[in-house]
Amino acid sequence: MDARAEKPETNISEAKKEVSVGQSIFLGLQQVLAMDLFIPPMILAGLLSFSVPDSALLIQMTFIACGIATIIQAGFAMKLPVMQGPSFVPLSALAAIGTTSGIGAMIGSLIPGALLVALLGYPMKVFSKVVRKFIPPIVAGTVIVVVGLSLMPSAINSIYTAPGNFGENIFVAAVTAAVLIFCMYIGEKSKSKLKYIKVVSVILSLGIGSLVASFFGLVDFSSLGKSAWFQMPSLFAFGAPEFDLHAILIMAAIYFIVTIETTGTWFTVSKVTGENLDDKRLNGGAFGEGLGCFIGSFFGGTPVTGYSSNAGIIAITGVKSRKPIIAGGVIMIILGMMPKLMNLIACIPGVVINSVFAILCVVIMMNGFKVIKEVAFTERNMLVIGVPIMLALFAVLMPADVLKGLPDIATYFVSSGTAIGAIAALVLNLILPQKLEDGVKTNEVTVHAN
Repeated sequence: MDARAEKPETNISEAKKEVSVGQSIFLGLQQVLAMDLFIPPMILAGLLSFSVPDSALLIQMTFIACGIATIIQAGFAMKLPVMQGPSFVPLSALAAIGTTSGIGAMIGSLIPGALLVALLGYPMKVFSKVVRKFIPPIVAGTVIVVVGLSLMPSAINSIYTAPGNFGENIFVAAVTAAVLIFCMYIGEKSKSKLKYIKVVSVILSLGIGSLVASFFGLVDFSSLGKSAWFQMPSLFAFGAPEFDLHAILIMAAIYFIVTIETTGTWFTVSKVTGENLDDKRLNGGAFGEGLGCFIGSFFGGTPVTGYSSNAGIIAITGVKSRKPIIAGGVIMIILGMMPKLMNLIACIPGVVINSVFAILCVVIMMNGFKVIKEVAFTERNMLVIGVPIMLALFAVLMPADVLKGLPDIATYFVSSGTAIGAIAALVLNLILPQKLEDGVKTNEVTVHAN
């Protein structure tokens, strides 16, 4: 992820092309549909054993947090058309903190790290230097691989242990996954209007999967009647934050990993729009990311990250203005004020959600390999890539009995294979001597986890 990579030959004036209000709303809605931003909060709700109403509330607060963060980032911080959505990276750590120390400690752990990220952007203005020094493609790619690989066992295990008949659950999961794979493939290969099917592939697979699940009695809509159509958001919807030092330290490390993830999106958007990603924009992006996470945490939302899937929509539509992105942020906030819609989403069976999640983990992991393939496969680089993957698996596969005997901070840390793998990649890349042949084959690295 070299910020000095060759700038694409794109007419930069196109990025600032005027877009009408109607077009902005339509394109903004399309961007929101492409994000599938309800998946991470639903996974987290499942890991925390939330009820359907609490799950709906978490999804609701996530929509609002992401909308606010998007408006901040695209509107005045980074000033690039970047959509902000919930990151998959912190899920394991947040679940560990929430189940061990309570939801208050989980929410409280988000606030200091968010402020630190913002301060690195402004007024300290050192984030751009950190990116150039510590986040080369070999580290970024390995982190993305580790994210997908670390989350995959959780998705698969949730399918195995889902309530109900095992055979029926496997059938529903298989149908859901097959629909998603088919839609993604058709959308990728088609040169006609069918290419847009990829934009709504997750929504289609969730809908069809839920329909199949309903035949087995796995869908319960009883909570819908009790939920309101419209409701204003409230601060600290899950209770007042509690500040646990161990939880704060692990989330500070997680935030650094999230910034690695989101930096890839910024370079992707920069390339698609033709806008220069200089130090000012990098620092502004860190400030916007941190501020968005900070404000979002007050509503109970999870840490946000830039979504590169939205850069793909920009490439397809050719509209590079920030107005549709800001409109998308407003739409997310409005949707977050509709509890009945959030309850409808929360009614999707866990086996359907985790089937989609498992496929998304594969996509995340393979996107990481796309970045890594640009790195020369020398002995040194293979160690930098392979050892973090091994350590991430070591953490994920650690027996529960062993995990229970560890101190709290070690429990939080080990529960997140992503944190262990990412830090290992960073440290190994710094301490292992680098020779000329270890260099990157190309600077055009723009792939991101989402």
